[in-house]
Amino acid sequence: MEKKMIALGFEGSANKIGVGVVTLDGTILSNPRHTYITPPGQGFLPRETAQHHLQHVLPLVKSALKEAQITSDDIDCLCYTKGPGMGAPLQVSAIVVRVLSLLWKKPIVAVNHCVAHIEMGRIVTGAVDPVVLYVSGGNTQVIAYSEGRYRIFGETIDIAVGNCLDRFARVLTLSNDPSPGYNIEQLAKKGEKFIDLPYVVKGMDVSFSGILSYIEATAEEKLKNNECSPADLCYSLQETLFAMLVEITERAMAHCDSKDVLIVGGVGCNERLQEMMRVMCSERGGRLFATDDRYCIDNGAMIAYTGLLAYAHGSTTPLEESTFTQRFRTDEVHAIWREEQESGDSSGLADVGK
Repeated sequence: MEKKMIALGFEGSANKIGVGVVTLDGTILSNPRHTYITPPGQGFLPRETAQHHLQHVLPLVKSALKEAQITSDDIDCLCYTKGPGMGAPLQVSAIVVRVLSLLWKKPIVAVNHCVAHIEMGRIVTGAVDPVVLYVSGGNTQVIAYSEGRYRIFGETIDIAVGNCLDRFARVLTLSNDPSPGYNIEQLAKKGEKFIDLPYVVKGMDVSFSGILSYIEATAEEKLKNNECSPADLCYSLQETLFAMLVEITERAMAHCDSKDVLIVGGVGCNERLQEMMRVMCSERGGRLFATDDRYCIDNGAMIAYTGLLAYAHGSTTPLEESTFTQRFRTDEVHAIWREEQESGDSSGLADVGK
């Protein structure tokens, strides 16, 4: 019986540190993670977040190996998030993967965080060639694959949609446990009154910073005068932001002649966003693919799987190049595994995720 290729992956680009063990067919053997949660009204700073990751990364490695029932000898490659993300937290994974590479004599594969979200979404849902809406605390992009790369059709020109939601959660001093966006979503379900907010779509791009400033000022005035509730504000903010995202996604679908949409990234867990996108897709005769919080929120398995795809096609990262960067665009990555799937010469890999 042929041995399955196995990768160990590290994700630590923001406030979550995750370690995952995955095989090439997408089987997730283990995927533990730990989240740095700050007090209500506060965000997470790079230095404190990095200290959190340092504290938890080695226990997570032990936990991941134990749950997967493997040892270091069974691992074919070590994968880590090169970027994009916050510098200090990214550095933790980069250092750990270098040390383990030298200790265990295993090759390294640097992974783009955004591409990892997409590949994890594809393997988990079975989506083959969808238009991708990538929405998280640090990124907002509409993406589609073409000729070896994931092309960005539209994106935020300032802050990410998740950052907008998180920062408004701070204004309302909502809890950061399990996440500010989740708590906004729950509060929004109780909203009854819709408050008009700026709607900012510029071609294929969106802008959220002006909406945030507007709703912050509105909240201060209207909550003081009891003209609306925090639930009304959360409801209005979600409806406005998500309508903008549905619009640019639909336009990308028309351009690419695609009927399927895959939502990835932390905000992709939001059930209201999924509902709005599902209605749009069904009206176009298409399907929506989405995952739950196990896979849409940052995790080590998505890094392990994407790195293993690259490794299986001969791609590794020399030790001296195993650096990290806060800016690493989705379309900079040569997705060699997709090229081979498209051509049909994939040595069985074309069936991955179907």
